[in-house]
Amino acid sequence: MLLHSNTTYALGASTIDLCLSVFPWAPFRRTKAAVKLHTLLDLCGNIPTFIHIAEGKLHDVNALDLLIPEPGALYVMGRGHLDFARLYRLALAGAFFVIRAKANFRFRRLYSAQRYPRRSCAASSVAMPRSTRSRRFRFR
Repeated sequence: MLLHSNTTYALGASTIDLCLSVFPWAPFRRTKAAVKLHTLLDLCGNIPTFIHIAEGKLHDVNALDLLIPEPGALYVMGRGHLDFARLYRLALAGAFFVIRAKANFRFRRLYSAQRYPRRSCAASSVAMPRSTRSRRFRFR
């Protein structure tokens, strides 16, 4: 089990639909407008640490380029943030991350952590990616 006493952050993004005729500066699709709200929330409080409002077409993974990693912090993210080069930058800064894997994510389990029967976590493992794109980056 990972014992972590430093700051824990949740990183997420929401697309906010807008009316194209009212917001022509925010085109998203042919008939829609939208903006994307990237939020970094410190889980010890209820006020966001970082908010970035961008065009709706901006992919979630691009928010990692805007963050200044905090050494020792734990970042919890969804699968839209899976990019090995960007995650490697977090690891080099001394930060940790937990990310939900995509369905086609291939990995090699290094070891499994102890499971607690009353917890909702299905499994807790430390793994290494098998992807050829991830081999350039040496992190676990």
